[in-house]
Amino acid sequence: MSFTPKGIVVPIVTPVTEDGKFNEKAYRDLIEYLAENGIHGVFPFGTTGEFYAYDQAFYDEVLRVTKDAVAGRMQIYAGANHITTKGAVAIAKAVEKIGGIDALSVLTPMFVSQTQHEVYEYYREIASETSLPIIVYNNKPKTNVTVEPATVAKLAEIDNIIAVKDSTGDMTNAEEYLRLTRGMDFSVMMGRDTLIYAGLCYGATGAIASCANVAPRIAVDIYDCFQAGDHAGALDAQFKLSALRIATNMGSFPVTLKEALKLIGHDCGDCVKPIQPLSEEQREKLRGVLAGMGLLK
Repeated sequence: MSFTPKGIVVPIVTPVTEDGKFNEKAYRDLIEYLAENGIHGVFPFGTTGEFYAYDQAFYDEVLRVTKDAVAGRMQIYAGANHITTKGAVAIAKAVEKIGGIDALSVLTPMFVSQTQHEVYEYYREIASETSLPIIVYNNKPKTNVTVEPATVAKLAEIDNIIAVKDSTGDMTNAEEYLRLTRGMDFSVMMGRDTLIYAGLCYGATGAIASCANVAPRIAVDIYDCFQAGDHAGALDAQFKLSALRIATNMGSFPVTLKEALKLIGHDCGDCVKPIQPLSEEQREKLRGVLAGMGLLK
């Protein structure tokens, strides 16, 4: 396939009103903020977008607004995440019907433990049911299911499985993805914001970076500086972004990011319960992090 995921892609938060409805204005404003700061792609309904909390009608509405707001300025990825193969295929077909989406990110099934053969068959079958490029999404810390490097290398042989997003936080795992698919038409995108620079050094094509919702320019600087040969600048930007990623551990993900967006002037509402807002003490710590990053006026 000709599509190559690259650069800094934002798994965009899902803005909601107090009564839980989609906040279209806040969403469009956030997309403008990301575009103005050089973001290369947006990705609705990843983990950061709380994909698990919304039905298909809500999902379709957000994708349509995404297409209109992006207006060809960035790549658009869409999550196709479900506990069953049948469910993931249904989402993939719904995304295809909407049209204009560049790629699907497909998370491993949750809750159900799987063998590597079952993981392989999950992705193989989904790929056979859609013409869209597929990014395998490994987030073992959240799902307790992994996609081992040998399995990724085997999946890379399927024409429309074009990349893997590694959110394990295990750099050896990411390195093995890169080593075993070296020379293939296949990409590795980093999914842990503290490891973007390290991944680029190994040959990753970019990152799907949750903290780029809040600090898009800093995240883009990691990539742009690296591509320009300014490794010192890239590393400096990485250290700045890492402070925010570490701060996300203060609350259940992605509450810290939504709280940070409020503090910098992009109120995207609260997370879906049972996730609770940060305490005032935690908010003060977050203000300090954002101030240190130069993000507070």
